[in-house]
Amino acid sequence: QVQLVESGGGLVQAGGSLRLSCAASGRSVSTYTMAWFRQAPGKEREFVAACNWGPVRILYADSVKGRFAISRDNAKNTVYLQMNSLTPEDTAVYYCAADNLFDKVVAGRGDYWGQGTQVTVSS
Repeated sequence: QVQLVESGGGLVQAGGSLRLSCAASGRSVSTYTMAWFRQAPGKEREFVAACNWGPVRILYADSVKGRFAISRDNAKNTVYLQMNSLTPEDTAVYYCAADNLFDKVVAGRGDYWGQGTQVTVSS
């Protein structure tokens, strides 16, 4: 079993930055694909970014390309999401997900999920 705990959320003004962290425990996730999703009030959960174990393969949603960056530190069993140029449309609960299959995680069907961290961007 893998437990995922997100942190780093908070309130930030538009144009600001935040760095989210997702710490894994229970087993090493160094060979897993790690991903970030978000869910805004009244909306469905949506994919944000993913990277596989290298990371050799990285994928971003169009809405965050050029503004967000996913990275990982396998020694710390942690994945990060650097979010820059934030807008109120980025307000959501951000979730970390993990699985050993890249396409499965990106599709939102990863086996492991965190509880989420709230990100609020004020205008």
